[in-house]
Amino acid sequence: MRVDHEQEGGSGVSVAAAPPANKPDADCIVRAEHLGKQVVSPEGTLVILDDINFDIARGESVAVVGASGSGKSTLLGLLAGLDTPSRGRAWLAGADLGSLDEDGRALLRAQRVGFVFQSFQLLTGLTALENVLLPLELAGQPDAHRLALDLLERVGLKARARHYPSQLSGGEQQRVAIARAFAGNPAVLFADEPTGNLDQKTGHRIIELLFALNREQGATLILVTHDPELAAYCDRVLELDDGRLRERREP
Repeated sequence: MRVDHEQEGGSGVSVAAAPPANKPDADCIVRAEHLGKQVVSPEGTLVILDDINFDIARGESVAVVGASGSGKSTLLGLLAGLDTPSRGRAWLAGADLGSLDEDGRALLRAQRVGFVFQSFQLLTGLTALENVLLPLELAGQPDAHRLALDLLERVGLKARARHYPSQLSGGEQQRVAIARAFAGNPAVLFADEPTGNLDQKTGHRIIELLFALNREQGATLILVTHDPELAAYCDRVLELDDGRLRERREP
């Protein structure tokens, strides 16, 4: 992360005009186009991401790697429409996120996106079954109860369907989170350090499950990780260094 001190007389973060948008073709489900993120601090302007450009094809699996503070999670948030860039554009499932308001981005995520987080993010007052049911019911999915049970069975937790998160191990909670993420049959699945809070053996099982479900449903998988084993499962690796995309390499 770099610090750019403002010019004398400057008034804050300079937001450059975005270049003309080039809508991705049908095979591209995620695009970063001159994407940048800056924030103002007492020391000056912090450049978190600088001129990031890449396309991700439908069905592709991509790992975003880099040192702590390199901008990985910020990039994920921009691509998912959870945050807005200082400059540039992000496209998600055919939509220019910059052309949508907050409600529009939330609707797009609800319809097309799944999430898996390092901290699981399960609702503690709901059972495993109810956590998986929630996105199905919000989407008005017919036969939601059966579909949720089928997903819990797929992740090996049908017998724990009525257990609350506090009654589940970390690996079991992450399996519930994965079942919930796939419940809406997402076009894109974002995963932020999905094995970060798990021991190596449990993490390996979660990796295998995540990619097995991804193959079955054909979602595009974009994950942030510091785990080389997890990155090696992906079709492609994007490496961030101090906010810049330094390298594009095969795992």
